Amino acid sequence: MMYDQTRARQSAGQAPGPAGRSSAGPEPLLSSDEQDKVLQRLRHALNTFADTPREALEEAESAYDEATAQLVNALGERRRVLRASRQDQDPETQSDEFRHALRQYREITQRLLRI
Repeated sequence: MMYDQTRARQSAGQAPGPAGRSSAGPEPLLSSDEQDKVLQRLRHALNTFADTPREALEEAESAYDEATAQLVNALGERRRVLRASRQDQDPETQSDEFRHALRQYREITQRLLRI
């Protein structure tokens, strides 16, 4: 059974399009390479379940652990970047940076709650 990567990304709230502030969608929290590696491990676990169910389950659990650790790291990095972007700002532009950071926090939190 093949696992549809695009559908997995969309259900995780990630756009398959370009990253950044574009209107194409939210920036993915994990790179395509990171996502593909975890999905490949999960596919392998699914494909080997009939022959080695215990090992397949352990591999799926390991893929889950890897994905959650990567997400936690990515979320921490996103927070660090948002904090750094608003420090030492000129008072004239500070309000715009705060507004952008607030939108980013709202978007990320809403995506997490939909998972």
